[in-house]
Amino acid sequence: MQLNKIVNFHKVMGDATRIRICILLSHGPKHNAALAGMLGLRPPTISHHLAKLKEANIIHEKRDKNTIYYHFNAKDFEQYSLALTNTLNGGEKKSMPKDQLSEHQSILQNFLTKDGKLKNIPSQRKKKLIVLYHLAKGLEMGKKYPEKELNEYIKQYHDDFATLRREFIINSVMDRHESVYELNPPEMWAAIE
Repeated sequence: MQLNKIVNFHKVMGDATRIRICILLSHGPKHNAALAGMLGLRPPTISHHLAKLKEANIIHEKRDKNTIYYHFNAKDFEQYSLALTNTLNGGEKKSMPKDQLSEHQSILQNFLTKDGKLKNIPSQRKKKLIVLYHLAKGLEMGKKYPEKELNEYIKQYHDDFATLRREFIINSVMDRHESVYELNPPEMWAAIE
């Protein structure tokens, strides 16, 4: 994850009202008026805080008829929370167990040719993530890739660069801003389960 996203998360969470909103939403979805009543604040104040939380992807909304319910995004919240600690620790993760490492290598052998090209894009999520993470190892942390340059990099492995580029974004391997891509630290990548 780009440093500015980690900083923005901590700025957003540096407000007691927003922390209280997250606590309430972690127990189940609520609408603006319910949150306002629980916190003793006016609905416009709650709307302001909800907008900030939504912008940071800490919450998301779902409409039910005429009411918008806000849901806590626990998975992303946990990733953002751990990102700073992991970054400060050099991105150290527990080493992968040997059987899991062997499984990943086996999957890569099935999907890559001897010269390292991708035979096809796996449809199963776990296998797709293993392949994506393998491809991402050749990208440089901190470097900003214009879309054309990233496409050329991906084409070394597979002709469908648009799908793979989109998968990088969907699975938080990379971040995109105005057609410029940047690699996120591995601790922010979608978990292989």
